[in-house]
This record gives sequence, structure tokens and C-alpha cells, in this order.
Amino acid sequence: MNKTQAVSKLQTPKTAGGTFGLIDLMLLTMILIWGINFAVVKAALAEMTPLGFNSARFVLASALTLLLLRLIEGNVGFARGDWWRFLGLGLIGNTCYQVLFINGIDRTTAGNSALLLATTPIFISLIGAAVGIERVEKLAWVGVFFSFAGILMVIVGSNKELSLSRETIQGDVLILIGAAVWSLYTVLAKPMLARYSALKLTALAMIGGTPFIVLFSIPQLLAQDWTAVSWRGWLGLFFSASMAIALGYIIWNSGISKVGGTRTAVYSNLSPVIATIFAWLTLGEAITALMVMGAAMIFLGIYLTRRSRQR
Repeated sequence: MNKTQAVSKLQTPKTAGGTFGLIDLMLLTMILIWGINFAVVKAALAEMTPLGFNSARFVLASALTLLLLRLIEGNVGFARGDWWRFLGLGLIGNTCYQVLFINGIDRTTAGNSALLLATTPIFISLIGAAVGIERVEKLAWVGVFFSFAGILMVIVGSNKELSLSRETIQGDVLILIGAAVWSLYTVLAKPMLARYSALKLTALAMIGGTPFIVLFSIPQLLAQDWTAVSWRGWLGLFFSASMAIALGYIIWNSGISKVGGTRTAVYSNLSPVIATIFAWLTLGEAITALMVMGAAMIFLGIYLTRRSRQR
């Protein structure tokens, strides 16, 4: 091998797929938490305003991740020139995404939001290829297609409302932009994860974005009667902050670091499946044959995506 070939090989490393291990178990745990979190958030929002709840859980999640960082790594420092990168990731992945998501989901149907959020692996693959950070092979694209088709089957089978009406278009656009913004965060996080742990990136980016979430939430924070919140509401807030946000974001960033953004994101399409199973167990909602077929399609999509190689 000559020098030019050696340099070229170093510049376009490949990560082999197909080896399922601890990171896949972690990602499945994350999706289990996120699936349960849908019901938890819905119950908590019966007692709290959406932005007030979102602001409170991010303040708590920021404190928890910072505490974990101090306890586990001891050192919270970072290179002086990277402060704007952490701030940028915080603004993109926390502030912008959360504002778009909370306002979007309030203006559209659950079926529309689930289907539109399923475009995240597609956006990640396109953005990653465009900026040269992550390129996936054809097998991964096939897996993403199967995953998206599967989530459509789950939504239709669960009778969640899908609508292309004037009433939902504003919310649909916000959710779709939110999926693109979260994808951008995922792609941009990968180079930083080559230098920092998933825990440190999560903590510092969250600290960078949370103050702006609070700023956007001030009117609803002031309007919220916190003394009227029951212990169930506070428990839901703590679960969502500690498990869905703090732990969930750490696992997500670990997935980006270990297997890449696309292969991490395709797991997120299991969230409606977990939410459906949880609703079946707790509320007695029916599970149809189409939903089972859709879940199988999503798992097949994950398998194919994980079997692929990334450059």
C-alpha cells in the first residue's frame, strides 16, 4: 500500500455492522423509556402547562447530568475553543427541537406526529452524507425504508388519526422541521463524540440549551400553579427528566458514538410500538394484526440497518 492509499483509507474509515451487543441493549432500553414516557407526559400535562413542564424537566435533567458528570468523570472541563460547539448543540438539540416539538404536537394529531418523527433516520442519512460526516450503504437505506413502512402500519393498525387537513398543517410543518433539527444535532454531535464522552457532551450541551428553553417558557412558568400539582404530577416530571431526558440523551449520544447516527435513529421508530404495548397493558387497548406486522417490519429495518456498514 502506498502513502496515498494509506491516507485515503484513514480518511474514509468504515464501521462494520452486524454485531449486536451492549449498545443495542442500551438503545432498546432508551426506546422502552421513551415509549412509557408518552403516557407519563400525557398524565403530567393534565396538571401542568406544556412549556412549564418542559422547562422544569430540562432544568432538573441538566442538574442531574452535571451531577453524574462530576461523580463519574470528576472533570467537567473542555477545550476553550469548543464552548461555542456545545452552545450550538444545546441550542439545536435542546432549545430549537423542544420548542418545535412541543408546539407542533399541540397542533397536530398523534398519528401525524409519530409518522413525521419517523423521518429522522432519513434526515440523518441525508445530512450526514451532505456534510461528509457519515455515509451509509444501500442496505441501511433499505432498513430505513422498512422501518418507516413499519411505523406507518403500526399507526394505521392502532387507529391513530392521520390527517392532511388545514387544521393540522401548521403542527405537521413544525414536527417535520423538528425532526430535521434533531437530525442536524445528531450529525453534528458525532465529531464532538470523538473527543468527549457521551455523558460530558450530554451534560454540557444541555446546560447550553436549557436557559433558552426557560426563557421561551417564562409566561407559562409564571401562569402555572405549582402548589396544585399532585404527587403523581411531580413523579411524572421526575421520571421524564431523569429517565427520558437525562438517561435517554446519554444513551442516544452513546449510540451515535458507537454505531453512528442513522443506526441509532432507526431504533427510535420503535417508540410507538412500545407506547402501544404499554397502552395495551395499562389501558386494555387492542393490538391488531396490522400493528404486529408493522412492529416486525420495524425490527427488520433495524436488523438491516445494523447489518450495514457506514463510512
